[in-house]
Amino acid sequence: MNTSNFIYDVCIVGGAGRVGLPLGLCLAQAGSKVMLHDINETVLSMLNQGKMPFLDEGAENILAAVLHKTLETGTSIETVAQSKFIVFVIGTGIDEHLTPRLNDFLSAFERLLPLLSNRQHVILRSTVFPGTTEVIKGYFESRGLQPRLSYCPERIAQGKAVYELRHLPQIIGTFDEDSRKEAAGLFSSLTPDLIFLTPFEAELTKLFTNTWRYIEFAIANQLYQIASKNKVDFYRIYQAITYNYPRAAGFPSAGFSAGPCLFKDTMQLTEFSTGSFFLGHAAMMINDGMPNFIVETLKNRLHLKELSIGILGMAFKANNDDKRESLSYKLKRILEIEAKRVYCTDVYISDPEFVPVEECIRKSDILIVGAPHSHYRSLEIPAEKEIVDIWNFYGKGGLF
Repeated sequence: MNTSNFIYDVCIVGGAGRVGLPLGLCLAQAGSKVMLHDINETVLSMLNQGKMPFLDEGAENILAAVLHKTLETGTSIETVAQSKFIVFVIGTGIDEHLTPRLNDFLSAFERLLPLLSNRQHVILRSTVFPGTTEVIKGYFESRGLQPRLSYCPERIAQGKAVYELRHLPQIIGTFDEDSRKEAAGLFSSLTPDLIFLTPFEAELTKLFTNTWRYIEFAIANQLYQIASKNKVDFYRIYQAITYNYPRAAGFPSAGFSAGPCLFKDTMQLTEFSTGSFFLGHAAMMINDGMPNFIVETLKNRLHLKELSIGILGMAFKANNDDKRESLSYKLKRILEIEAKRVYCTDVYISDPEFVPVEECIRKSDILIVGAPHSHYRSLEIPAEKEIVDIWNFYGKGGLF
């Protein structure tokens, strides 16, 4: 890559996280000189020892190959000024009222402003509220700056980022042809499959994608609740619907739908729609209400105050170590009020309050599958032990 007078081709701000780090690894492996900028010195220390701070298939091998060659890490913000492309993986979060915190996003740019020049290319990578890229463009121009600016959203699944960065199309949202060419030059090192949009279209593409998935899960969870309330095995019906029926091939099973993206992005789209996106609100109430549904269903037939409950898996999804926004933790909080005792375990997450899985099974009167990690498939669970398995992980999730 021709980035004369710059030390680095790419500086990823927030580069030690689950979005920035896989991107940095893949770009470094493709030959770009990459700086991962982050304020988390503990994580950077791990990286400099060749250790990944989270699970991602194939990432640690790439880290070993590129570390201190085409990949560097650092805490000095000055590296922003030394880089041609500056990729921001800082997204717009939501506050306690589920409203996007755009001011938090703008304040991050405030301290970086003196380090930017018109020769650079700023790329926003995380989910943002629709129109944010346009706001940032105006913000730069009001301060006499006109760097190239693009919105290129990530669409990776946690744990499979390295693979997906090379096998999924990359979306590039730009304002002008020169920015389009530069961004295409960067991302074509990962894949030739590029999709070009305006920044606003790209912003909505990311939000629509995650919202669609969130609503899909809400449909399955709502139907699961209807079946359970009528004492019908949901998964017998599910099998009848999906067996050799192509139009139902994408019908997901029931389960906890949470994590750092789907809920947040659906709420951002709801806010953007000025309260008219009722489907998003309904999906949130259904999905976020699954832990309550489980506990209420158990309370209707059991004296939970006399029973100990074990939760198998605390991550927000299977075979992952990401606990952000996991509904297993909401389930835990509810059960700590309603049950005699709650035991938690997870094969991927270390927590001093967790117990080994064998102890969790032994001490619990009822087991609830929170995250269906494949590791749990071979567990020896006594036949008399009741399992609440909304995922149908053990093949008996239709009734409880």
